[in-house]
Amino acid sequence: MKKIIVLLLVILAVIGGFFLYFLGKNPIVPNENIQPPAGIPDLISIESPVPESRITSPLEIKGVARGPWYFEASFPVFLTDWDGKIIAQGIATAQVDPADGGAGWMTVDFVPFTATLNFENPSWDADFSKRGTLIFQKDNPSGLPEHDNAYEMTVWFE
Repeated sequence: MKKIIVLLLVILAVIGGFFLYFLGKNPIVPNENIQPPAGIPDLISIESPVPESRITSPLEIKGVARGPWYFEASFPVFLTDWDGKIIAQGIATAQVDPADGGAGWMTVDFVPFTATLNFENPSWDADFSKRGTLIFQKDNPSGLPEHDNAYEMTVWFE
């Protein structure tokens, strides 16, 4: 009986040490002043709105994305409510220079884009339901899953 108790204590100590080690390595310290990066580094960057911002309709969206994120100078953008229901969708369009024949998105460099989403604020009963998600989906005309990509960011309805 003593051996079982000692064995259980050793197991609990190992498990406790494991948790303390990993919690000590990556402490979670909330800091509202730290803004998460708005985008996927080296693929898409969102200028506005910024993550966690309060939004109203019409929502003007600006940013830059690498040429391969587009297909024929555009990619889809979605806005969902807190439950994941799509409440608005639109097309982000590359802002290209007419001097290059309008094919400025056919590059591996960053290309500016804009989009506008019109939506009705969803109804809510609690603060959590004021949350929404803005989804920037890489256009993938091939349909192959290895070419899929998306960036999602949290926004709050005004």
